[in-house]
Order: sequence, then C-alpha cells, then structure tokens
Amino acid sequence: MRRVTGIPRLLALPRDAHKGVRGRVLIVAGSLRMSGAARLAGWGALRSGAGLVTLAVPDAVHAVVAAELACAMTLPLPTRHGAIAAGGAALARETAAEVDAIAVGPGLSRHAGAFLRRFLKGLAAPLVLDADALNLVAEDPAMVEGATGPRILTPHPGEAARLLGREVGGGTEERVNAAREIAERYRATVILKGPASVVCDGESLHFNRTGNPGMATGGTGDVLTGILVARLAAGLSPLDAAVQAAHLHGRAGDLAAAAVGEQSMVATDLVASLAVAFAELAEPLVDHAAAAEKGSGVRRRGRRGR
Repeated sequence: MRRVTGIPRLLALPRDAHKGVRGRVLIVAGSLRMSGAARLAGWGALRSGAGLVTLAVPDAVHAVVAAELACAMTLPLPTRHGAIAAGGAALARETAAEVDAIAVGPGLSRHAGAFLRRFLKGLAAPLVLDADALNLVAEDPAMVEGATGPRILTPHPGEAARLLGREVGGGTEERVNAAREIAERYRATVILKGPASVVCDGESLHFNRTGNPGMATGGTGDVLTGILVARLAAGLSPLDAAVQAAHLHGRAGDLAAAAVGEQSMVATDLVASLAVAFAELAEPLVDHAAAAEKGSGVRRRGRRGR
C-alpha cells in the first residue's frame, strides 16, 4: 500500500466566507445515559471549522444538549428505551438532505438499531460512523450498504473485532491488516484508534504520530468524530479528512497533557486545546534555506507550540 506521511494543511478562509461555505454538519448522537457524547461531538465539530452544526438527539435529552451548545442547532427526535426511536428517521433524513456531511454514533445506544437502518438507507452525503453505530453495523452489516456516499469508520480495537468477527491483536502488522480488511469489507476509510492510530482506505496507509496515553478516557473519541465530520464538510476527501483529523485530535491531546497532565486529562480538555492545534496546522511553513540564500535575515525558529 502507498504510505502517506504528510498532513494536509489548513487553507485560509476566503475573506467573503459565510456559514454555508464553511460546511453544514448533522450529528446524530446521544441517548438517555450518554447525552455527553452528543455534546462532545458537537463541540468537536464547532471547534473544527464547521459553519453550521445540527445535533439530532433523543427528545429526552434535548434540553440539556441545547442548553450547552448555544452555537449549534438541535433537532429533537422521539425517544424509545432511552434512544432515538425508528419514527425519528424521516425527520432526521429531511435535515440530512440539507447538509454537507453527517456523523452518526456517539452515545447512540444499541436500542437505536431500527432508527439507524431507516436513516442510512439512500444517504448520499459523506458519512462518519462511530461508537454504537459501528456496533449496530457489526450486528447487521447490510444496513451500511444503504448509505451510498463515501464513509469513514472510526473503531477502537474492540469495535474493530466486532466488525471483523475476530480478535484484533495489538501488533503493528495485525492492526494494519485489520484496518485494511475493514476498509475493504465496508468500502470505507478507516481510523483504527489506539497508539499511532492507523488510517487506511485499502490503498493508502498512514500512521498518526500525535497523542498520548492521557487520551484513554471517556469522550475523546466523540471529539474525534466531531473533528472528522467538520473536515469532511469543508470539502476534504475521506482520506485527507481522516489523516488531518487524527493529527489534530492527537495534537490537541498533547497540548492538553502539557496543560493538565496525562493523569488528569478529560475529553473537554481536548476541546479547549483544538484552537491551538488548528492554529499550528495553519501556520505557513518558512523555507529557511531559501531565505538565508536571499539574505532576508529571517531567523530560524521552531513550530509554534512544539
């Protein structure tokens, strides 16, 4: 497979940019016991450049989600067994038809299987599947075939094992093989999360080099989902969005660790560090050798925050 080493850089926004140009995002997430997952994914998308973010959540948790995310729109959907009911699929699909990228899964609950099956059928927008959406797809792989657009799957090793129906070892070769097999089986770009997360679309391979053990805490994967869907909505290809998002997610984790320590880190610390991570990736590179040859007097410096 082709090895990808570079990280796609962030382009400056045009001076006449408006909300629609920056990308419209729909995040379908949350359940009665896991409303925080929806909020974290929403913050991840808002801090990652999306112009308009809509959070579709069970009406049982709508109030708490709407109260925290003043910068996002919300779509309350009917609740059954604490999760989004199948009857909410039609309303969610109406909103899905108006956005540039969709994420489904954080905190969704396995009780949302009937909803997910109806919701995915015929979806054409780029799609991120995470958390319980992956678990539900593992139980019924045919449901993901209903979505016709490009997709990114973000399993951790346990979810990867369920998607493949076998255990996934921790060695580099085993992880690469698992990511490639998931990519080929589900026709997707895959981020297999873990130390040096593996990004693979079946033809290209990338190892993410940012991140630290402090990120092994609840909610950090939800933030990644938000980053991913925002970068897809910005127009990046699934592979570029996955590589860029994995880097930014890990870098935010490294900045958070420097601020609060690995032991004390929580997922909201990543959200707080995303702005600096983005600023670093947008910083223009300086060709010091060329500058020296021209006698420009540009003094050597390191990357900001490194």
